[in-house]
Amino acid sequence: MSRPTTGGFVKTPGWLDWYDGPSRPQLALPAGAVDAHCHVFGPGERFPYAPQRKYTPCDASKEQLFALRDHLGFARNVIVQATCHGADNRALIDACQASGGRARGVATVQRSVTDAELLALHDSGVRGVRFNFVKRLVDFTPKDELLDIAQRIAPLGWHVVVYFEAQDLPELWDFFTALPTTVVVDHMGRPDVRKPLDGPEFGLFVRLLREHPNIWTKVSCPERLSVSGPPALPGRCGPEQPPYADVIPFARHLVQTFPDRVLWGTDWPHPNLKDHMPDDGLLVDFIPHIAPTPELQRKLLVDNPMRLYWPEEWKGD
Repeated sequence: MSRPTTGGFVKTPGWLDWYDGPSRPQLALPAGAVDAHCHVFGPGERFPYAPQRKYTPCDASKEQLFALRDHLGFARNVIVQATCHGADNRALIDACQASGGRARGVATVQRSVTDAELLALHDSGVRGVRFNFVKRLVDFTPKDELLDIAQRIAPLGWHVVVYFEAQDLPELWDFFTALPTTVVVDHMGRPDVRKPLDGPEFGLFVRLLREHPNIWTKVSCPERLSVSGPPALPGRCGPEQPPYADVIPFARHLVQTFPDRVLWGTDWPHPNLKDHMPDDGLLVDFIPHIAPTPELQRKLLVDNPMRLYWPEEWKGD
């Protein structure tokens, strides 16, 4: 089924729409589980895509996101501003406000943002800003501008989310470690899973977390990182046929080494995938392979995201 893009926009040629009819996960999620990385796109007729965008997606509305949340068994969402909307956070704000307190947001802001605008974002549910360093997705923003933004959001208790690719970590190290907030790394810093778990590239990322306790990571998006791909049988996985098996050792290592600083999310509606579109139910069933105990699953899916995004409701130790 082809998903539309409204408002006169035309989808990027070859765009893969999200998987229609996701399976119901075999994993029973812990009560209060949070999908801590997902997006809304448009609808373009109401929330136009940014002129400077590098891709045009199909629309993916808040209603469709919330229906997926309920289908998979999550209680809450963290909605991350998509690069196709630039620094126009209206779609994100609209979704957060419509969630009844069950969604928080990670926005994109520019240095020109006013204090009043930051407070308005906070009131709408925003709790962080995202800095994207993936060159194929965004144009370069000077690091002094990003550091200024980080210093301004720190008093609000917000954090910074960073997205980069593994080979770029050495040149970004000094900037990341100078940020005055909690820092959350998207998708494990996109490791090359063909390289050794104990090799220098992934080892540098592990060192980053070990030496800097304010740095967290999302152990999400195996479908973006995997070379082996999903199981041969769609919607089926188990001990004999784990999904995205080559990603499991990397994600499990982070969950077991830094259990209080890991998050997980679906990444729905999975922008810019080129070869296949994942079954979101299958992605949920990836979780026990990387967080094999109920305690680790609760930290990953409930305690950690609640502590970061809903601290006023968190009932942890």
